[in-house]
Amino acid sequence: MPQTKDIHVDTITDAVARMCIEAACDLPQDVEDALKRALNDEDSDLGLYALNKVCENARMAREEGVPLCQDTGMVVVFCEIGADVRIIGGLLEDAVNRGVARGYTDGYLRKSTVVDPLFDRSNACDNTPAIVHVRFVEGDQIALTVLPKGAGSENMSALGMLKPAQGVDGVVRFVVDAVVRAGGNPCPPSVVGVGIGGNAEKALELSKEALRREIGSSHPDSRYAELERRILHELNATGIGPQGFGGTVTSLAVHIASYPTHIAMLPVGVTINCHAARHKKVVL
Repeated sequence: MPQTKDIHVDTITDAVARMCIEAACDLPQDVEDALKRALNDEDSDLGLYALNKVCENARMAREEGVPLCQDTGMVVVFCEIGADVRIIGGLLEDAVNRGVARGYTDGYLRKSTVVDPLFDRSNACDNTPAIVHVRFVEGDQIALTVLPKGAGSENMSALGMLKPAQGVDGVVRFVVDAVVRAGGNPCPPSVVGVGIGGNAEKALELSKEALRREIGSSHPDSRYAELERRILHELNATGIGPQGFGGTVTSLAVHIASYPTHIAMLPVGVTINCHAARHKKVVL
Protein backbone atom coordinates (compact mmCIF):
# COMPACT_ATOMS: atom_id res chain seq x y z
CA MET A 1 0.00 0.00 0.00
CA PRO A 2 1.20 3.59 -0.67
CA GLN A 3 2.70 5.34 2.32
CA THR A 4 0.65 8.23 3.67
CA LYS A 5 2.29 11.64 3.59
CA ASP A 6 1.55 13.98 6.49
CA ILE A 7 1.13 17.69 5.78
CA HIS A 8 0.65 19.98 8.75
CA VAL A 9 -1.97 22.71 8.54
CA ASP A 10 0.70 25.31 9.32
CA THR A 11 2.35 24.49 5.99
CA ILE A 12 -0.94 25.18 4.24
CA THR A 13 -1.43 28.45 6.14
CA ASP A 14 2.06 29.64 5.28
CA ALA A 15 1.58 28.85 1.59
CA VAL A 16 -1.80 30.58 1.35
CA ALA A 17 -0.51 33.69 3.12
CA ARG A 18 2.44 33.94 0.75
CA MET A 19 0.31 33.35 -2.35
CA CYS A 20 -2.23 36.00 -1.36
CA ILE A 21 0.52 38.63 -1.29
CA GLU A 22 2.22 37.40 -4.45
CA ALA A 23 -1.03 37.15 -6.41
CA ALA A 24 -1.97 40.72 -5.49
CA CYS A 25 1.37 42.19 -6.60
CA ASP A 26 2.84 39.95 -9.30
CA LEU A 27 0.84 39.41 -12.47
CA PRO A 28 1.35 35.89 -13.87
CA GLN A 29 3.75 35.80 -16.80
CA ASP A 30 1.22 34.28 -19.21
CA VAL A 31 -1.17 37.18 -18.56
CA GLU A 32 1.53 39.82 -18.94
CA ASP A 33 2.75 38.21 -22.17
CA ALA A 34 -0.82 38.24 -23.54
CA LEU A 35 -1.18 41.94 -22.71
CA LYS A 36 2.07 42.72 -24.52
CA ARG A 37 0.93 40.74 -27.58
CA ALA A 38 -2.30 42.72 -27.50
CA LEU A 39 -0.27 45.88 -28.13
CA ASN A 40 0.43 44.54 -31.63
CA ASP A 41 -3.23 43.69 -32.24
CA GLU A 42 -4.89 46.87 -31.01
CA ASP A 43 -5.86 49.43 -33.69
CA SER A 44 -7.37 52.13 -31.49
CA ASP A 45 -5.20 54.97 -30.15
CA LEU A 46 -7.20 55.05 -26.92
CA GLY A 47 -7.00 51.28 -26.70
CA LEU A 48 -3.22 51.38 -27.11
CA TYR A 49 -2.98 54.09 -24.48
CA ALA A 50 -4.97 51.93 -22.04
CA LEU A 51 -2.93 48.80 -22.79
CA ASN A 52 0.35 50.64 -22.28
CA LYS A 53 -0.87 51.89 -18.91
CA VAL A 54 -1.99 48.39 -17.93
CA CYS A 55 1.44 46.97 -18.82
CA GLU A 56 3.19 49.79 -16.96
CA ASN A 57 1.00 49.13 -13.93
CA ALA A 58 1.96 45.44 -13.92
CA ARG A 59 5.66 46.33 -14.07
CA MET A 60 5.41 48.87 -11.26
CA ALA A 61 3.38 46.55 -9.03
CA ARG A 62 5.97 43.79 -9.37
CA GLU A 63 8.99 46.05 -8.88
CA GLU A 64 7.56 47.99 -5.94
CA GLY A 65 5.69 45.12 -4.29
CA VAL A 66 2.34 46.91 -4.33
CA PRO A 67 -1.08 45.60 -5.41
CA LEU A 68 -2.00 45.64 -9.09
CA CYS A 69 -5.43 47.00 -8.14
CA GLN A 70 -6.95 48.65 -5.08
CA ASP A 71 -9.60 45.90 -5.05
CA THR A 72 -7.50 42.98 -3.84
CA GLY A 73 -10.52 40.73 -4.09
CA MET A 74 -12.41 38.03 -2.28
CA VAL A 75 -10.15 34.99 -2.19
CA VAL A 76 -11.06 31.80 -4.04
CA VAL A 77 -8.88 28.78 -3.22
CA PHE A 78 -8.86 25.54 -5.21
CA CYS A 79 -7.47 22.62 -3.18
CA GLU A 80 -6.55 19.39 -4.96
CA ILE A 81 -5.76 16.84 -2.25
CA GLY A 82 -3.93 13.62 -2.99
CA ALA A 83 -5.54 10.42 -1.75
CA ASP A 84 -2.29 9.51 0.05
CA VAL A 85 -2.13 12.77 2.01
CA ARG A 86 -3.14 13.14 5.64
CA ILE A 87 -3.69 16.68 6.87
CA ILE A 88 -2.61 16.94 10.51
CA GLY A 89 -2.86 19.57 13.19
CA GLY A 90 -6.31 20.90 12.33
CA LEU A 91 -8.83 21.45 9.57
CA LEU A 92 -8.06 22.40 5.98
CA GLU A 93 -10.56 25.26 5.74
CA ASP A 94 -9.40 26.79 9.01
CA ALA A 95 -5.81 26.64 7.76
CA VAL A 96 -6.76 28.35 4.49
CA ASN A 97 -8.61 31.13 6.29
CA ARG A 98 -5.74 31.72 8.69
CA GLY A 99 -3.49 32.06 5.64
CA VAL A 100 -5.82 34.56 3.99
CA ALA A 101 -6.06 36.62 7.19
CA ARG A 102 -2.28 36.66 7.61
CA GLY A 103 -1.57 37.43 3.97
CA TYR A 104 -3.99 40.33 3.81
CA THR A 105 -2.73 41.73 7.12
CA ASP A 106 1.01 41.26 6.59
CA GLY A 107 0.75 42.36 2.94
CA TYR A 108 -1.28 45.47 3.79
CA LEU A 109 -3.89 44.38 1.25
CA ARG A 110 -7.36 45.90 1.24
CA LYS A 111 -9.77 43.82 3.30
CA SER A 112 -13.12 43.79 1.53
CA THR A 113 -15.29 41.00 2.96
CA VAL A 114 -18.28 41.84 5.14
CA VAL A 115 -19.56 39.58 7.90
CA ASP A 116 -23.13 39.33 6.57
CA PRO A 117 -24.30 39.93 3.00
CA LEU A 118 -27.56 41.74 3.86
CA PHE A 119 -28.19 42.88 7.43
CA ASP A 120 -24.75 43.48 8.94
CA ARG A 121 -22.33 44.63 6.27
CA SER A 122 -19.59 45.47 8.74
CA ASN A 123 -16.06 44.67 7.60
CA ALA A 124 -14.62 41.33 8.68
CA CYS A 125 -11.23 43.11 8.95
CA ASP A 126 -9.17 40.14 7.70
CA ASN A 127 -10.75 39.34 4.29
CA THR A 128 -12.06 35.98 5.45
CA PRO A 129 -13.72 33.64 4.84
CA ALA A 130 -12.31 32.44 1.55
CA ILE A 131 -14.34 30.50 -1.01
CA VAL A 132 -12.78 27.03 -0.82
CA HIS A 133 -13.21 24.32 -3.46
CA VAL A 134 -11.87 20.86 -2.62
CA ARG A 135 -11.23 17.98 -5.00
CA PHE A 136 -9.57 14.66 -4.20
CA VAL A 137 -7.01 13.33 -6.67
CA GLU A 138 -4.39 10.60 -6.83
CA GLY A 139 -0.97 11.03 -5.28
CA ASP A 140 0.69 12.32 -2.12
CA GLN A 141 0.62 16.07 -2.73
CA ILE A 142 -1.68 19.02 -2.19
CA ALA A 143 -2.01 21.58 -4.99
CA LEU A 144 -3.32 24.97 -3.89
CA THR A 145 -4.39 27.71 -6.30
CA VAL A 146 -5.25 31.14 -4.92
CA LEU A 147 -7.41 33.33 -7.15
CA PRO A 148 -8.28 36.76 -5.69
CA LYS A 149 -11.44 37.98 -7.46
CA GLY A 150 -12.37 41.65 -7.46
CA ALA A 151 -15.99 42.78 -7.37
CA GLY A 152 -15.88 44.87 -10.53
CA SER A 153 -15.51 41.79 -12.70
CA GLU A 154 -17.27 39.32 -10.39
CA ASN A 155 -20.43 41.45 -10.49
CA MET A 156 -20.57 40.81 -14.24
CA SER A 157 -20.95 37.02 -13.83
CA ALA A 158 -23.87 35.40 -15.61
CA LEU A 159 -25.79 32.12 -15.49
CA GLY A 160 -27.94 30.88 -18.34
CA MET A 161 -30.16 27.83 -18.13
CA LEU A 162 -30.41 27.31 -21.88
CA LYS A 163 -32.58 24.82 -23.70
CA PRO A 164 -30.61 21.97 -25.28
CA ALA A 165 -32.05 22.92 -28.68
CA GLN A 166 -30.23 26.27 -28.49
CA GLY A 167 -27.00 24.34 -28.99
CA VAL A 168 -23.63 25.84 -29.89
CA ASP A 169 -25.06 29.04 -31.37
CA GLY A 170 -27.08 29.63 -28.20
CA VAL A 171 -23.99 29.22 -26.03
CA VAL A 172 -22.01 31.66 -28.19
CA ARG A 173 -24.79 34.24 -28.10
CA PHE A 174 -25.20 33.95 -24.32
CA VAL A 175 -21.47 34.44 -23.64
CA VAL A 176 -21.12 37.34 -26.08
CA ASP A 177 -24.23 39.05 -24.70
CA ALA A 178 -22.86 38.70 -21.14
CA VAL A 179 -19.59 40.39 -22.12
CA VAL A 180 -21.38 43.12 -24.07
CA ARG A 181 -23.64 43.86 -21.09
CA ALA A 182 -20.56 44.06 -18.88
CA GLY A 183 -18.96 46.64 -21.17
CA GLY A 184 -16.03 48.37 -19.50
CA ASN A 185 -17.07 47.43 -15.95
CA PRO A 186 -14.76 44.38 -15.63
CA CYS A 187 -11.72 46.40 -16.80
CA PRO A 188 -11.01 44.69 -20.13
CA PRO A 189 -9.17 43.19 -21.90
CA SER A 190 -10.70 40.31 -20.01
CA VAL A 191 -10.14 36.62 -19.61
CA VAL A 192 -13.52 34.90 -19.91
CA GLY A 193 -14.24 31.64 -18.14
CA VAL A 194 -17.15 29.60 -19.51
CA GLY A 195 -18.64 26.59 -17.73
CA ILE A 196 -20.93 24.34 -19.77
CA GLY A 197 -22.90 21.50 -18.20
CA GLY A 198 -23.59 20.17 -14.75
CA ASN A 199 -26.36 22.12 -13.07
CA ALA A 200 -26.71 25.79 -12.09
CA GLU A 201 -24.03 25.92 -9.40
CA LYS A 202 -21.71 23.54 -11.25
CA ALA A 203 -21.73 25.65 -14.41
CA LEU A 204 -20.60 28.73 -12.48
CA GLU A 205 -17.98 26.76 -10.56
CA LEU A 206 -16.63 25.42 -13.85
CA SER A 207 -16.43 28.94 -15.27
CA LYS A 208 -14.38 30.08 -12.28
CA GLU A 209 -12.14 27.03 -12.47
CA ALA A 210 -11.51 27.68 -16.17
CA LEU A 211 -9.83 30.96 -15.26
CA ARG A 212 -6.91 29.00 -13.80
CA ARG A 213 -5.80 27.82 -17.23
CA GLU A 214 -2.73 29.33 -18.80
CA ILE A 215 -3.47 31.88 -21.51
CA GLY A 216 -2.53 30.41 -24.87
CA SER A 217 -3.60 26.89 -23.92
CA SER A 218 -6.55 25.19 -25.62
CA HIS A 219 -9.28 22.87 -24.45
CA PRO A 220 -8.11 19.25 -24.97
CA ASP A 221 -11.28 18.50 -26.96
CA SER A 222 -10.87 20.02 -30.44
CA ARG A 223 -14.58 20.87 -30.61
CA TYR A 224 -14.40 22.99 -27.48
CA ALA A 225 -11.06 24.45 -28.56
CA GLU A 226 -12.71 25.65 -31.77
CA LEU A 227 -15.60 27.06 -29.75
CA GLU A 228 -13.12 29.00 -27.59
CA ARG A 229 -11.59 30.53 -30.71
CA ARG A 230 -15.01 31.38 -32.15
CA ILE A 231 -16.22 33.13 -29.02
CA LEU A 232 -12.94 35.04 -28.64
CA HIS A 233 -13.20 36.26 -32.24
CA GLU A 234 -16.76 37.47 -31.66
CA LEU A 235 -15.84 39.19 -28.40
CA ASN A 236 -13.02 41.09 -30.07
CA ALA A 237 -15.41 42.17 -32.82
CA THR A 238 -17.70 43.92 -30.30
CA GLY A 239 -15.55 47.07 -30.25
CA ILE A 240 -15.58 47.37 -26.45
CA GLY A 241 -11.78 47.45 -26.38
CA PRO A 242 -9.27 47.96 -23.57
CA GLN A 243 -10.85 49.49 -20.46
CA GLY A 244 -14.05 49.97 -22.50
CA PHE A 245 -12.49 52.83 -24.49
CA GLY A 246 -13.18 51.12 -27.81
CA GLY A 247 -10.84 49.00 -29.88
CA THR A 248 -10.05 45.57 -31.22
CA VAL A 249 -8.87 43.77 -28.05
CA THR A 250 -11.79 43.23 -25.70
CA SER A 251 -10.67 39.81 -24.41
CA LEU A 252 -7.31 38.09 -24.15
CA ALA A 253 -8.69 34.55 -23.95
CA VAL A 254 -11.79 32.40 -23.59
CA HIS A 255 -11.40 29.26 -21.50
CA ILE A 256 -14.12 26.62 -21.43
CA ALA A 257 -14.64 23.84 -18.89
CA SER A 258 -17.37 21.24 -19.50
CA TYR A 259 -19.22 18.60 -17.48
CA PRO A 260 -22.00 16.05 -18.15
CA THR A 261 -25.51 17.37 -17.66
CA HIS A 262 -29.18 16.36 -17.56
CA ILE A 263 -30.95 15.50 -20.81
CA ALA A 264 -33.30 18.49 -20.37
CA MET A 265 -30.64 21.11 -19.52
CA LEU A 266 -27.86 23.18 -21.07
CA PRO A 267 -26.45 25.29 -18.20
CA VAL A 268 -23.88 27.96 -19.12
CA GLY A 269 -21.90 29.93 -16.53
CA VAL A 270 -19.79 32.96 -17.42
CA THR A 271 -17.16 34.46 -15.13
CA ILE A 272 -15.20 37.45 -16.41
CA ASN A 273 -11.75 38.27 -15.09
CA CYS A 274 -10.29 41.73 -15.51
CA HIS A 275 -6.95 42.30 -17.26
CA ALA A 276 -5.27 41.67 -13.89
CA ALA A 277 -6.04 37.95 -14.00
CA ARG A 278 -4.43 37.23 -10.64
CA HIS A 279 -3.66 33.67 -9.55
CA LYS A 280 -0.88 31.73 -7.88
CA LYS A 281 -0.33 28.00 -7.47
CA VAL A 282 1.85 25.93 -5.18
CA VAL A 283 2.27 22.18 -4.76
CA LEU A 284 3.02 20.89 -1.24
